Amino acid sequence: MQFRKWPPLDSSTNSGSIVSMHDHNENSRSKAATTAETYYDGSDADGFYASIWGGEDIHIGIYETTDEPIRDASRRTVATMAGQVELSATDTVIDLGAGYGGSARYLAAHHDCRVTCLNVSEVQNTRNRTLNAQQNLAGKIDVVHGDFEHLPYGDASFSVVWSQDALLHSGDRAAVVAEAARVCRHDGTVVFTDPMQADDADEGVLQPVLDRINLSSLGSPGFYRRAATESGLEVRSFTDLTPHLVRHYTRVLEELLKNDAEARRISGDSYVERMQTGLRHWISAGSSGSLVWGIFVMDKRR
Repeated sequence: MQFRKWPPLDSSTNSGSIVSMHDHNENSRSKAATTAETYYDGSDADGFYASIWGGEDIHIGIYETTDEPIRDASRRTVATMAGQVELSATDTVIDLGAGYGGSARYLAAHHDCRVTCLNVSEVQNTRNRTLNAQQNLAGKIDVVHGDFEHLPYGDASFSVVWSQDALLHSGDRAAVVAEAARVCRHDGTVVFTDPMQADDADEGVLQPVLDRINLSSLGSPGFYRRAATESGLEVRSFTDLTPHLVRHYTRVLEELLKNDAEARRISGDSYVERMQTGLRHWISAGSSGSLVWGIFVMDKRR
């Protein structure tokens, strides 16, 4: 594996709208959201996700082979999700917890829609803007610094609400689903993935995962179905893709071990060792059936 040379983090890059909502409801932000911001703003985490995890798409991939590059599998997840939604140039999409914006660039480039990236990490947002400019997509993508527990938009602002493996970082996921439904237009769609605990998860198996990411619980398929109904969303489908969660964390661990010296140079010994331990916990919990991962598609009907 060759490490990519990423562009410098230049906040002055003119790459589309640069919006900061950092002070928006700052006092009511959950502890989980603040913890996520601190973590992803760290240089150790940024180096790891930009180099080992896949760079543009830092979420779970859908794999065709056991040794497929993480980057290719991660992009397949984006394409698979996009295939669940009819997108065109008239659509406006908000990506909740957009990370480095890989999904937004795919949607803008392949479906010609306009995308708003909302993300709590300004370090990731800066890289997002730089990549948007380099790929000549800045005019179609807005990058907003904020958290998805308090969306700074009016009702029915977007035709599609999108999220990948980010909602777990909220301390109030029911509020996030309600916010997603609020900003979604009538006849619009909410589509997301999230690492979830099984409805019958073994708490003992799950606890090391929760400790690693400083959470007391994860959402479950049952929870998201209930939250959808309470928020006026109709669950169209849930595609269970749990084996890919195990495969993905296995691939990340394999690449981390393979590139151990370089990873330690980028992120430091302590970070790499904690990450190796954490990845093994995810693999164990997923293999035991205590974790679930897949694609939820929900429609706004009222």
